[in-house]
Amino acid sequence: MFILSWQITLVSLILVPLFVLPARFVGRKLATITRERYALNGAMSQTMTERFNVSGALLVKLFGHPDEESRVYAERAGRVRDIGVTQSMYQRFFMSSLGLLASIAVAIAYGVGGVMAAQGTMHVGTVVALTAYLGRLYGPLTSLSNVQVDVMTTMVSFERVLEVLDLEPMIQDPVDPVSMPTGSIDVRFEHVGFRYPTATEVSLASLEGVAKLDSHQTEDILHDVTLHVPAGHTLAVVGPSGAGKTTLAGLVSRLYDPTAGSVRLGGVDIREVRQGDITATVGVVSQDAHLFHDTLRSNLLYAKPDATDAELIHALTSAQVWPVIERLPDGLDTVVGDRGHRLSGGEKQRVAIARLLLKNPAVVVLDEATAHLDSTSEAAVQQALAAAMHGRTSVVIAHRLATVRDADEIVVVDAGHIVERGTHDDLLELDGLYATLSRTQFAGDQVTAA
Repeated sequence: MFILSWQITLVSLILVPLFVLPARFVGRKLATITRERYALNGAMSQTMTERFNVSGALLVKLFGHPDEESRVYAERAGRVRDIGVTQSMYQRFFMSSLGLLASIAVAIAYGVGGVMAAQGTMHVGTVVALTAYLGRLYGPLTSLSNVQVDVMTTMVSFERVLEVLDLEPMIQDPVDPVSMPTGSIDVRFEHVGFRYPTATEVSLASLEGVAKLDSHQTEDILHDVTLHVPAGHTLAVVGPSGAGKTTLAGLVSRLYDPTAGSVRLGGVDIREVRQGDITATVGVVSQDAHLFHDTLRSNLLYAKPDATDAELIHALTSAQVWPVIERLPDGLDTVVGDRGHRLSGGEKQRVAIARLLLKNPAVVVLDEATAHLDSTSEAAVQQALAAAMHGRTSVVIAHRLATVRDADEIVVVDAGHIVERGTHDDLLELDGLYATLSRTQFAGDQVTAA
């Protein structure tokens, strides 16, 4: 182009810096829009997960808010739609701006070249050649500007992904792990203190939907707790709500690490053992047994993928639930529904116990496994729990004191401290918090029976 006409070439290149302006303006706008779109999509996904699953939809129906939930969802969906339209308009504006700049450059070349051709200082063929070269020049410039916008919007996705990837997990395997002892295993708490991590330690602002997370240190939940559960024995942990009972259960399975002291399985600090060895050693049944929206067989095989049908039936029989499963039209291939809603509460608990029996752990943690059950279901679950605890080291968290009378030792936790310990009879004679709780529950049972 310079060889053909340096004058027209210089005039045409004046517009090249202007290609940067639309890219910067539109790139920033699209990055902001993309960030908002991701946040709105996350909110919609949360609504779908919480409000429109079985439990959420039932709660919405019972409290009479279907219309309100539909309105909120429609508003969010409308905002996502509007964001999409706005994003498309900015992209069209950007491409039209680049095309306009390229067209102006060609028009300038034709105008200046036409005047020069009319004056006889340039051939018409040279003018046509220059405009053809301009197309070869501005085409790549348009593509490069488009790449700049794509990079700016894509970086929003990278920000969210890298934010998650850069978050260090609080529970990590040791560099040089120690092998977990085999056979019977005891559980020991040695001067354990614990506080739950703050939001800034375990979560991200973009995931929480807030600009700034609370960074204040939480209060200690456990204070200088020392316990020992000999191998094959049962320890019951009781106390008022919020005393720290479930926290103790979470520490045994290493959902968290203690902030002070240590938790030992078979004499080994669990922080020195691989997490896979801990999960193989410790089995947990919580008060809200979770079942996947899948068949009974798949839910059970989650504990032991290579289990045979005979092993599945044996586990279900030991859990006192096989007669119920056997009567189902599809038996083990029955789909239990979202969170197992097609089964009763007692049946779900017994299936969870059967899953625990398949896993065959050395240590069993029962976190209020009989809570919210009627007397008939509780009796069946208690029989299943007896099979699950037989010959195993057990830590039982319980509100109903009648379920832990036969424990080898009972500890009473209050405000994170162990305030009493002993057998059922010893604690009644002590006439402390345990005796108070027992009298309260006994009076409540009498009122219920009346």
